[in-house]
Amino acid sequence: MAPAAARPGGSLCRAACRQLLFGLLVLSLFCEACKKVTFNVPSKLEAGMLVGRVNLKECLKSAEHISSSDPDFRILEDGSVYTTNIISLSSEEKTFTILLKDIQRREEKKILVNLLAHQEKTHKVRRTRDTVLRRTKRRWAPIPSSMMENSLGPFPMQIQQVQSDTAQNYTIYYSASGPGIDRDPKGLFYIERETGNIFATGPVDREQYPSFQIICFATTADGYSPEIPLLHTIRIEDDNDNVPCFTQDLFEFVVPEHCKPGTVVGKVIAEDRDEPYTLHTTLRYRIVAEQPPLPKMFSVHHESGVITTLTSQLDREITGKHIVLIEVRDMAGQPFGLCNTGTVVINIEDVNDNAPCCGHSSYETKVQENQVNVEILRIPCLDKDEPNSPAWNCRFSIVKGNEDDRFAITTDGRTNEGVLCVVKGLDYETANLRILEITVANEIPYAVVPYSSALPQSICAVRVIVLDDDEGPVFKPCLLPIKIDGCGSIGTVVGKYVAEDPETGNSEGISYRIEPGQCTWITIDEKSGELRTTTLFDKDMAVRQCNITVLAIDRSGKTGTGTVLATVDDCNGQYPTLTPQNFIMCRDQKPVCITAVTPNDSPYSAPFRFDISERSMGSGWQTTQHDAKSIYLLPRSDIPFGIYTIPIRVTDNAGRQGTSMVTVNYCDCITPSDCGVPRQVSSTITLGVWAILAMILGSLLLLLILITLCGCYGTGAVSKHVTDDLANQNLIISNTEAPGEEVMDPNIIPLQAATVNSCDQGVGMGTIGHEVKTGGQSFEMSKGGHQTLESVRGYGQSTMEQGRYSYSEWQNFMHSRLGEEPIRGHTLIKN
Repeated sequence: MAPAAARPGGSLCRAACRQLLFGLLVLSLFCEACKKVTFNVPSKLEAGMLVGRVNLKECLKSAEHISSSDPDFRILEDGSVYTTNIISLSSEEKTFTILLKDIQRREEKKILVNLLAHQEKTHKVRRTRDTVLRRTKRRWAPIPSSMMENSLGPFPMQIQQVQSDTAQNYTIYYSASGPGIDRDPKGLFYIERETGNIFATGPVDREQYPSFQIICFATTADGYSPEIPLLHTIRIEDDNDNVPCFTQDLFEFVVPEHCKPGTVVGKVIAEDRDEPYTLHTTLRYRIVAEQPPLPKMFSVHHESGVITTLTSQLDREITGKHIVLIEVRDMAGQPFGLCNTGTVVINIEDVNDNAPCCGHSSYETKVQENQVNVEILRIPCLDKDEPNSPAWNCRFSIVKGNEDDRFAITTDGRTNEGVLCVVKGLDYETANLRILEITVANEIPYAVVPYSSALPQSICAVRVIVLDDDEGPVFKPCLLPIKIDGCGSIGTVVGKYVAEDPETGNSEGISYRIEPGQCTWITIDEKSGELRTTTLFDKDMAVRQCNITVLAIDRSGKTGTGTVLATVDDCNGQYPTLTPQNFIMCRDQKPVCITAVTPNDSPYSAPFRFDISERSMGSGWQTTQHDAKSIYLLPRSDIPFGIYTIPIRVTDNAGRQGTSMVTVNYCDCITPSDCGVPRQVSSTITLGVWAILAMILGSLLLLLILITLCGCYGTGAVSKHVTDDLANQNLIISNTEAPGEEVMDPNIIPLQAATVNSCDQGVGMGTIGHEVKTGGQSFEMSKGGHQTLESVRGYGQSTMEQGRYSYSEWQNFMHSRLGEEPIRGHTLIKN
């Protein structure tokens, strides 16, 4: 809010006497201007608001100390009065004192400041003054002034005029303060006291001072301010006097070689100090030169300054660095614009577009056998890529011939050579020539660049000739781990450790011993190398593992060493067992699967090893490994039906063994469930071969006698019709108690069949079953259980031939019997 105009200390009277008093009051204020100043202000003042200005020099020319009696106001050196807090004038008037002190002269002056709040006036003179004040606001606030930067004058040069319409009633004097007048840069502007004309005294640089804000005052001679202080802006118009400049003296970018056209390389940036968003700062870029000049490799966006590639033919091996000169020009690139140039260095980044290769395709070297950690060959690596970069650094690999890991190859980082070493001793007796295949590649994959194709991997062959050396015995393996059962007794054999002469490949003439001062758990036999325990082990022993060095000495006195890693296991009496242990095998001899189980943890667990412990009991059986925990058991060949007990020994991974007895019931059945069905035959007697033959011969003799007796009553003529029908008749078991429908047919020849229940479903029951077939077929008896009899053909056939001649007698005899007793269990049917 702007301060209101001040008014004189008194007021006009309606009469002439009051006019006289008014004149005397004005005169009194003029004479005592150092003591009292009145300002007309709004009823509410904001903090930091300018109230008015007091002429301090008229009171005390050299005031060293200026203060206010009211802390709500502060006084500046030029007499400006500002509020420090928000002030509300509750009454129409507020008074405070400005104290001026000259310490050297010891002078002190006081200025009384009276603030009057705005009041609505009805007096005609007051209304006239208010009208004048409202009209002066338009002239007292001119538009901002402007001045061209770097103006040539002539100076002083008028740039603006401020006037107050109150000059019609008062003698107004103008003044100004602010930057460019009484503050730095001082003296650039001034205002004429009588006319209000503002003048510039010299040229101004817009980049240094883009604008000035000054405060203009209009006061009467006695210090009365009919106008509020005016904030006036002087704007400096820009002149294109600054050349655009790049933000860096040298731009440096990196781009991969063989990159695609249009790849962004980088961005150059230039700045112009002239006024933004004008043609003076509208910049354009262009490339004016490249090194090497041809072919053109890069382009720059004329507005953004982004540099991109024009081609994919950037090759670091041909040109590793390109220098580009770029021009920037203001005025949107017009020829009359100001311009500057900058340098851009573009480094070409290497990619692995050159495959490494070995110096030669083959090499040959020699090495003494048993030498370890010796360098035997250096293989140079040739690569055109940037040295000491991932695309240049070579990595060698042995791809063939090093299956036993006796060689190793590394890279010398300084020379980039492959260094081939022997890391495990070579054996002349095993192989006196080793051929290695070595490949070479970079740390990063090979890049297939435009206009190129993938290259095969470089391979070289190395012939390593092993030279013979007379050496001592060698243990195989050099480290032998053994496990000792904590429950074992003294002298228990826990293993065998022997060495060989590399020259002969055998162990003859080699003796063994354990050096003293080592673990005393085991001892070794001097000749055989057998390892035995020497002590009993405590289950609470703290140390349960030790290394024992064994010496082998040949006849010539040369020695070899090996190490036995002995581990004492906990005393655990649980061994692997088989489950289940009873099986049924039918006539198809399908193998049975036997599984081993153990409650122990590793190493006393799978994989298990199975074998038949007593060949005398299991000679007809064999095993086949199924998986780590089970095997298949099956007969080696055809064996008789019966029950077999086979002892099977199971060995766990730690070498602990357990034997289980497996029972196999080899049954004449189709499915294992058939072996459990009981039979109707109550007798379990098993007949021998001779008993069966006697029964058969007796039955045949009885049949012969019966046929002979029947022939005495017959006619002796047998028609061919009967003979032909014999082949077409069938005997079908029907379990029918009464005779069949055609049993009385005279064409039927009744055949007696003695039937004993078969043993198809019996297991070890010892029952017998047989049947008789006619017409040239076999006479067969079968026995369940353990034995089968296949018999006799010719004798039964001749007997049946004799029956044909006595057919009439047989028919007459049986015809009379059919009515008395049915044929039990059979039905005769004629075809």
